[in-house]
Amino acid sequence: MNRIRIVFKFIFHFLTAKNSYGFGVHSPFIFHFTKFVIYDKSSYYIFSSIEKIRSTLIKDKKVINFVDFGTGKNRSKSINEIASKSLKSAKYGQFLYRVSDFCKASNILELGTSFGLTTSYLASSLSTSKIVSLEGSQQIANIAIENFKLLNIKNIKIVVGDINQTLTKVLNEFDQLDLIFIDANHTSVATLSYFEQILKKIHPDSCIVIDDIHWSKDMEKAWKEIKNHNKVTTSIDLFQVGIVFFNSDLNRKHYKMRY
Repeated sequence: MNRIRIVFKFIFHFLTAKNSYGFGVHSPFIFHFTKFVIYDKSSYYIFSSIEKIRSTLIKDKKVINFVDFGTGKNRSKSINEIASKSLKSAKYGQFLYRVSDFCKASNILELGTSFGLTTSYLASSLSTSKIVSLEGSQQIANIAIENFKLLNIKNIKIVVGDINQTLTKVLNEFDQLDLIFIDANHTSVATLSYFEQILKKIHPDSCIVIDDIHWSKDMEKAWKEIKNHNKVTTSIDLFQVGIVFFNSDLNRKHYKMRY
């Protein structure tokens, strides 16, 4: 039922969203973000290296045991099963690379490491950036760490544990955050809690990307509250992800775009 619901939601989004950069966009900042982030098709050297690791993961049938903090249950799954269901596609990993590059993000926080592919994309646009990624499972984090070594990426720190317990301490490590990617517990209560805590570290040029905003009615509720938050000045709905900005120079407007 949830899959059918998402299909209908996507069709509606596709029919009602803008389909080309600049169309209906009056803000110079959003125009450039649309042109150079959303609709840019440029490829960078790191992309193929990261995607080679994806190809290896989706063929790896080794079974690992881990704790799912979203449900509180112990699980056993093969690496390829986890990879096929939980990893963001290359399209969205590369989108995150371009967001990081566009924002010149020096301080990045990711909630939900998984096997580290999105982390690698986020960390690769600026080698001097600091990125901290929060992951619930040590077993999954270990695989991500090995992937970072293969890619020779050295500006990533993984913090393992229940995000509800680790987030506050990690936020204290930053004076401010430039870019945040939220891809953790997909409930409105958890997502809104993360968002409110992260707000303490944002500045006018910060950007927050929230994953799976239409995954459920509950996540749509969270997205609606976030985009209408009094500190948010502009939002973009790409269906798979939502992006929010905080610059007071931007006119309060909510965009829906095809991607």
